[in-house]
Amino acid sequence: MGKKFLVCVFFLFSLVEEGISISTKTPHKSEDWGYVEVRPKAHMFWWLYRSPKRVENHSTKPWPVILWLQGGPGASGVGIGNFEEVGPLDSDLKPRNSTWLQVADLLFVDSPVGTGYSYVEKKNLLVKNDEEAATDLTVLLQKLFNKNKFLQKSPLYIVAESYGGKFAVTLALSALNAIQSGTLKLQLGGVALGDSWISPQDFVLSWGPLLKDMSRLDSNGLKIVNRISKKIKKQIKAGLYLNATNSWSELEDVISQRSNNVDFYNFLLDLGEDSTSSADSKITAVKKYSAYLDSLRSINPSGANDNYKDNLMDVIIRKKLKIIPDNILWGEQSENVFQAMAADFMKPRINEVDELLAKGVNVTVYNGQLDLICSTRGAEAWVEKLKWKGIQDFLKKKRSPLFCGQNRKTRGFIKSYQNLNFYWILGAGHFVPVDQPCTALRMVHAITQSPAKLDW
Repeated sequence: MGKKFLVCVFFLFSLVEEGISISTKTPHKSEDWGYVEVRPKAHMFWWLYRSPKRVENHSTKPWPVILWLQGGPGASGVGIGNFEEVGPLDSDLKPRNSTWLQVADLLFVDSPVGTGYSYVEKKNLLVKNDEEAATDLTVLLQKLFNKNKFLQKSPLYIVAESYGGKFAVTLALSALNAIQSGTLKLQLGGVALGDSWISPQDFVLSWGPLLKDMSRLDSNGLKIVNRISKKIKKQIKAGLYLNATNSWSELEDVISQRSNNVDFYNFLLDLGEDSTSSADSKITAVKKYSAYLDSLRSINPSGANDNYKDNLMDVIIRKKLKIIPDNILWGEQSENVFQAMAADFMKPRINEVDELLAKGVNVTVYNGQLDLICSTRGAEAWVEKLKWKGIQDFLKKKRSPLFCGQNRKTRGFIKSYQNLNFYWILGAGHFVPVDQPCTALRMVHAITQSPAKLDW
C-alpha cells in the first residue's frame, strides 16, 4: 500500500454545537473529531477516520465502522489504539501499511471520561464501574449517529483490547437497549474481545501454571503465586472486589520478583525488552503506560520514550486538533480513572457475554499466544463457563488453521459455531495488531464482513 492511501490526514478546524464539537471536513471528508459532553462537566473526546477504500455500492455488503475501545482502565484509544496499533499513522506519523482503515472506518474514543484528552471538571464525575462507562459511551453514540444518516448505513463493530473488553460487552448491551427503545439509531454488527479482561479470576489462576511451564517460575514460586491467586478467587466469590484488586497488585509484584521481571504482555520477554516482531520500537513504553496503571506505578516509562509520547500527543497532535483545552494534558487524569474504578476492576463480565450471545449478537474472542496478563489459557477457561445454549457444540467443533500472504506457515487457528468465534493468534502477545498485523487485519476483515478487497 502506498502513501497515497493516507494523504487524507490534514489539519482541520472545529466548531461547537449543542454540546458536541463537530469538525469541519477535509476536501476528502476523511476525518472528524470533537468532544461530547456526556454528562454535565464530563467531556469525552472522539476521532473518526473515514476509509478512502469505503465501498458505497449497495449491491455489496455494507461498509463497517469499527469503534476501538482501549484498556487500562485509563488507557487512551486516541493515543494508543490509533497511533500504536491500527490507525492510519504510526507514532512517527508515517503511514501504517497494516491500518484497519483498509477494511472499515475507524472511531477512536478516550473513554472513560478522564482518559487521554477526555476530562472531567470535577474528580467526583469519574465513572466508578463498567455500566457507568457504558452509559457515557451510549450518549456519545447517540450524538454521533442519530443525526448522521451516513453513519447509520454502516454496522458498528465494537472491537476491544484488554480491559476494554469489559467496556465492550456492557456498552453493547446498553446500545441494544437504546436501539430497542428508539433512542439510538445504529446497527450493531458485533463485538470483538481482544485479549480481554472478561474474567479476572480465570486469568490470575492461569498465571502460575503458565509461568511454571515456561520456566519463569520454579516450584517454590508457583506455590506462592497459587496461594495469592486462590485468595483472589475467594475475594471475588465473596464480592470483595476492591480487596481482590489490591491482592491482584500484590500478585503481580510477586510474579515480577520471582520471574525476574517477566513481561506481562509477552511472557517470552523481560519487562522493557524489545520484541523481535514487527512492533514499533516505542510499543514497550506504551505498554507500561497503557495497562494496569496502579500496579505498574513503580516502572512507569521514563526518559526519551516517555518524553516522545508526551510531545506527540501534547504538542504535535494538540496543534492539529486545536480544540483541546489549554489546561488539559493528555492522560493526566488517567491514574484517577483507574483508582475510581478499582472496586469494579476485578468484577467478571461473563454473564454479559452470555446475554449478548443469547440475543444473537456476533461475539468474537481473539487472543495472542504469548500474552500473560490476559492469557489464552484464562480466556479458554472463561469461555467454557458460558451458559449459552450453543457452548457445548462450540467446544466440540474442530479448529481451522489461519494463514496470511503467500507463505503457508500456520499463523493461528479459528473455531466458530453460530454467533461465537474464537481466534488463537500465534506469535502475538497482548497487542495482537502490533505483533501480527497481517493476521489481525485478515481477522478483522472477516469479523466485519467488509466488502473491501485486501492486497495482503
